[in-house]
Amino acid sequence: MHLLKHRWSKLAKTSWRNRQELIAAGMHRRRELLKLGLLTAGGMLVGKHGLSSRVADAKEMESPYTVPFVDPLPIPLVKRPVPGGIAALTPYPTIQPNWAGGEGRTRPHQAFLRYPDLFPSLPEKVFEVRQRPALVRVSRNLPIQQMWGFDGMVPGPTYYAKYGEHILVRNRNDLPADNGGFGIPQVSTHLHNGHTPSESDGFPGDYFPNPDNPLIANATFYDQHYPNVLAGFASTHRPTYGDINEALSTLWYHDHRVGFTSQNVYKGLAGFYILYNEYDCGDETNAAGFRLPGVRSSSDFYAPVQYDVPLMLIDRLFDEDNGRLYFDLFEKDGILGDKFLVNGKIQPYYVVEPRRYRFRILDGGPSRFYQLFLTDKGANTQIPFWMIGNDGNLLPRPLKVPSVTLSVAERVDIVIDFRHWAGKTLYLENRLAQADGRGPDENIGKPGSLRPAGAGDFILQFRVKPGTAVDNSIDFETMPSTYHCYTLPRREIPRVARNFRFERNNNLWTINQKLFPDDASITHFRIRQDSAELWGLQNNSGGWMHPIHVHLEEHQLLRRNGVPVGPGNPEYGRKDVNRLQHGELNTIFMRFRDWEGRYPLHCHNTLHEDNFMMLRWDVDQEGDTRKEP
Repeated sequence: MHLLKHRWSKLAKTSWRNRQELIAAGMHRRRELLKLGLLTAGGMLVGKHGLSSRVADAKEMESPYTVPFVDPLPIPLVKRPVPGGIAALTPYPTIQPNWAGGEGRTRPHQAFLRYPDLFPSLPEKVFEVRQRPALVRVSRNLPIQQMWGFDGMVPGPTYYAKYGEHILVRNRNDLPADNGGFGIPQVSTHLHNGHTPSESDGFPGDYFPNPDNPLIANATFYDQHYPNVLAGFASTHRPTYGDINEALSTLWYHDHRVGFTSQNVYKGLAGFYILYNEYDCGDETNAAGFRLPGVRSSSDFYAPVQYDVPLMLIDRLFDEDNGRLYFDLFEKDGILGDKFLVNGKIQPYYVVEPRRYRFRILDGGPSRFYQLFLTDKGANTQIPFWMIGNDGNLLPRPLKVPSVTLSVAERVDIVIDFRHWAGKTLYLENRLAQADGRGPDENIGKPGSLRPAGAGDFILQFRVKPGTAVDNSIDFETMPSTYHCYTLPRREIPRVARNFRFERNNNLWTINQKLFPDDASITHFRIRQDSAELWGLQNNSGGWMHPIHVHLEEHQLLRRNGVPVGPGNPEYGRKDVNRLQHGELNTIFMRFRDWEGRYPLHCHNTLHEDNFMMLRWDVDQEGDTRKEP
């Protein structure tokens, strides 16, 4: 099994220790380092005093050895609503921000003001989550250590939600002032791929507390409203209740504090959010639904759905001296770990029954891409499986595939049929060749992009029980489609075609040579509500790849580097992350409906995002027609 293995040089270790002292002393913001003369105009640490993040062999290190496949796969707990409903929250939620009560929100809840017929009052069903330190053991070979988690769990609890039932989530910030070396106790939680009003989106500048804003300088909580409505519910493009073909299923939430997303997520602030409707209902016995693998409790919506399993893939580095989680704040290219964690455990095993399972797989970053195969390790053979979803959407039709590809923040829903492998042991294997945090060595599908079968990274072990098992899920060989009326967005004439160049300038990450400000105050372009646009995404950054994420609305990938994307392609459908590979120009079609306000476009390699590769755009009633924002 291939694993990244590096060794510290003396200079590299001295450099890292000195940089950690800067972080611990609070001198890790750009403005403080500039004042001290420790940061160049190009954004790099000066090459003196053992500080530079690009000293010779600076990336050469090796985590302590851990024995694989001895710890069981953890399944995140399902978050339950507050008993007693909205009346049990103190202080009582309000439509306007409650600054006097300690709320960090700066704008009113948009849904109740814009659409009072659909949202006449605050939701009765509410959740309360606390972001606080967590004592975590990622492997029996490493020490228990402190990370940050939602409700003290890493990953955080999984939310179950229903279309047509809006909810409110109160996020409480209980993080300590002492960050233990990296991270910042200021947070803005983003529901990734949520069709969410701006004030509840988790915009990078909506962090709390914010010492630069006297209204929320000491804020302790933030109320986020999740309408759980179909995109287009208020649009002229579709009927009032939205487009069922844009129904989402697998979402996730994570911290999005401007300049510190990579650190806070690396430290543990992320979790799943799963949306159900009458078709994708989590119940394979429901004849009116799609009968995707899943058995839910008949009496408890918040009991974990059996055979429907979320898998959060992350890679991390650990200090060889003490086994503690390692993060170099001054690394800008991207961080690549040599330990592969699934749901918070290093290379766990999962005991499965000989039947079909649905796995919702997320690339949680910060910088690694995956091409995942199901491998019979003994024979080094690859076993095909079914891909049923890409990012948050189900595909028009299930695809039988040999592998799936993920860039950071992308999700895939797959179904593995273990019936023919009773009593066997199989592995989820990553064969994509990637030497550092910049991205894979080659574009997907090109010669040299894959390692041989059995020579990749074995991430998760499946131990299939012998015998047989009850399985009422659908046979995908016979499933003609998902949503019966599935059509891609009608391609209205775009109001404007915009171009975005993703580049490196003076060692900084830019979009159209623009830098995202620390206070997120600059609006780079404006979009007219209820309009369509065509965007060109161009990678001009050399050897770096960029997973590009657009908030609020999904997009349709029309052409990948000039090649049309059609039925049968795993990227056909709707997506929220575009994998922008070496030298590519990708064309996407977008519509902007329902909500107004500020949202970002950014690279989801979180090291690039935190080092300026982000633009802010606002949705309003007028918009602009700038072709190159």
